[in-house]
Amino acid sequence: MRTDIPETDITLRDGRVVHLRGVRPSDEGEVLQAFARIDDAPRYMRFMRSVREPNVQKLRKVLGSFPQAGQGIVATVPASDGFDIAGSAVYLIDENVSCEFAITVTPHYGSTGLGGALMTALIASARERGLATMIGYVLAINAPMLRLARKMGFSVGLDPDDPSVRLCTLELAPGGPAGHGVRG
Repeated sequence: MRTDIPETDITLRDGRVVHLRGVRPSDEGEVLQAFARIDDAPRYMRFMRSVREPNVQKLRKVLGSFPQAGQGIVATVPASDGFDIAGSAVYLIDENVSCEFAITVTPHYGSTGLGGALMTALIASARERGLATMIGYVLAINAPMLRLARKMGFSVGLDPDDPSVRLCTLELAPGGPAGHGVRG
């Protein structure tokens, strides 16, 4: 079972190139900078609640848990300080059979195909790992993410615990058991 992410450059719809690779604990500062570049409304869509300040301790815990507890992928671009993170996608493993995903794309890279590229790499990683199901909790008003999920083959249904949320489910392995999320 591979747990690394093959590094690759991809060209987005607008011609810009991003570098996809696995996230590293040393990316903490760049992840925090990317968080700062996201306005309140997109943050609300990503975290499903108002988040003004990042939880640095939780970020460190998640970054330090990879690859054992899941996987993270970043899309980087050159910057004056080395690089910036244009987008990221992660999954956290639940009970060794399913995983929950989350994805973030910074405003200057929206509608470029970056979200789809990140999800494609994330799904490939989860399949390589032998996970059966990938799920995501998405606000019902987050039309772009729901469109992407459907395009990637996820079924989209109501979250039985919250009518404002949609549950996006992708069976990764034929006949795999449905998992339960690790909502965060």
